[in-house]
Amino acid sequence: MPYHVSTNSVVAPRPSFVRHCLANILTRRLIIFAAVATAVVTTPLHAEQESLPIEELKVFSEVFGLIKDDYVEEVGDVELLRKAISGMLGGLDPHSSYLDPESFEEIQIGTEGHFGGLGIEVTMENGLIKVVTPIDGTPAYRAGIQPGDIITRLDDTPVKGLNLDDAVKRMRGEPGSTIDLTIIREGASKPLEVTLERAVIKIASVRSQLIDEHFAYVRVTQFQADTATTLRTSLRDMIGESGNDLRGIILDLRNNPGGILSGAIDVTDLFLEDGIIVSTRGRDVDDNAEYSASPNDILKGAPIVVLVNSGSASASEIVAGALQDHHRAILMGSKTFGKGSVQTILPLENGAALKITTARYYTPSGRSIQARGIEPDIPDSHLIFSKDSVDDLNELREEDLAGHLENEDDGKGADTEQGAGESGIENDPLVREARNLLKALDIIGSR
Repeated sequence: MPYHVSTNSVVAPRPSFVRHCLANILTRRLIIFAAVATAVVTTPLHAEQESLPIEELKVFSEVFGLIKDDYVEEVGDVELLRKAISGMLGGLDPHSSYLDPESFEEIQIGTEGHFGGLGIEVTMENGLIKVVTPIDGTPAYRAGIQPGDIITRLDDTPVKGLNLDDAVKRMRGEPGSTIDLTIIREGASKPLEVTLERAVIKIASVRSQLIDEHFAYVRVTQFQADTATTLRTSLRDMIGESGNDLRGIILDLRNNPGGILSGAIDVTDLFLEDGIIVSTRGRDVDDNAEYSASPNDILKGAPIVVLVNSGSASASEIVAGALQDHHRAILMGSKTFGKGSVQTILPLENGAALKITTARYYTPSGRSIQARGIEPDIPDSHLIFSKDSVDDLNELREEDLAGHLENEDDGKGADTEQGAGESGIENDPLVREARNLLKALDIIGSR
């Protein structure tokens, strides 16, 4: 998923035998095996834990020593160990990573809705930076950065060889400063050179307006801690503006890269009376959870059309999947990204943190959308408007990411458009079709 936290739960650090052992490995090679041997003898192992792979640790220490002795430039112990940790996590899946103290602080700020940078959600793919989606109203969005763009250079620095954290740090900087991006885009005859001016990114996670006397449009750009509260206030205001006769809403989740799990759950809860919203299942019992809706649907059953596309990921897929499974909304657009995993942030003693995939999430009907995505009820290819501007080759989904988690249900069956931005929704063909559908549902309901 994207670099910013997506459907995660922030928890306290877990006791870690492995972390204890790795701390010992920081010492010189000559005492590594003594430390490991001591740890094996003195540290009680959980019944399900395997014994330490002594031979592999021996190889690790040998490689560590050879790099220290023979690499062309001197490398410090701490730097080598951090690179080893990053490599360990990067080999698991695209969403697990090591967050140094600065990155950990930034990721917490980002979930609160403001951070510095360019305004793009990115992931690492084959050693290059791949754009998941630009964030509405940011420098990247205004410059025309598209989902699926490949960033190959940051100023004069090739991306190849950088890890995701290093690349993101280079894209961040003082507001007003500029950075040159070299981009490869499907369909372009040559690489594109784009200059962006950094800015303080302040995400208004909810934008809304009445598009007709009795119908509303709501755009959720990202799920933050206060998104549900803001959305509830917006809906109540529009209900009042409609004379207490709001007959339906369009919920636009296109190019919404996700956010925090609680934000998605609380938003979904606004529209349901009961039933499961989402469940999570991991290797440990502690990672298994089920979240249910409470009464008081704020729309009192008025119809909802949810707009989705390939940039709708993670938390936005939780909302779309729950409303679809409960037959509470009609989904319109194109297949979603397909990120069905939960990342947990584990703070470390040095002020850094571990972002690690701990569970898969499932929609109320038990569907896992990991690397599969959610199919809309009404695909935009079935609608009457032209899609000449849409290039399917630019669509990026979880299944396209190297090392993605496989879907456990594979074989069992189941199941680039832009979201409305600063220019408004008047000329958005999918919004027009959604409004027509709401009006049709209203007519049918009145009869």
